[in-house]
Amino acid sequence: MGLFRKKAAAPRLSRDEALRCVPVKSGAIQASRTTDDVIRLRYPLVLKPWIAELARRFSSSPAKPPARQLELDELGSLTWDLIDGHRSVGDIVRQFARQTQVHPKEAETAVTQFLRELGRRGIIGMAPGQRKGNNRKG
Repeated sequence: MGLFRKKAAAPRLSRDEALRCVPVKSGAIQASRTTDDVIRLRYPLVLKPWIAELARRFSSSPAKPPARQLELDELGSLTWDLIDGHRSVGDIVRQFARQTQVHPKEAETAVTQFLRELGRRGIIGMAPGQRKGNNRKG
């Protein structure tokens, strides 16, 4: 029976492969800076299809899809500003460590957990990074 099939697990990346990935901001995100100089993100709430259909049927007006807001703290805002679609996760970690003057391992843990949470919410995606040292001549 296929009623309760589990989703196929995504292939696990090695640490080096994960650090080479490039975070990319979703086009559906609206980012604004508050008066406290932190970032406020507004992003669409992804509903399961059957819930979206119920909401559509019982709604009195064709409303926009529901949205959520997330206000980042100072370190989250710094990390958000470092996501430019070109820097790899490793580059972001190194820059974060330099700017905050924390140990590189702590910076890696904090940044990767933050990026994982943004990815879980659909705020960012990850593009595969370039392998270094692939330009061998034979």
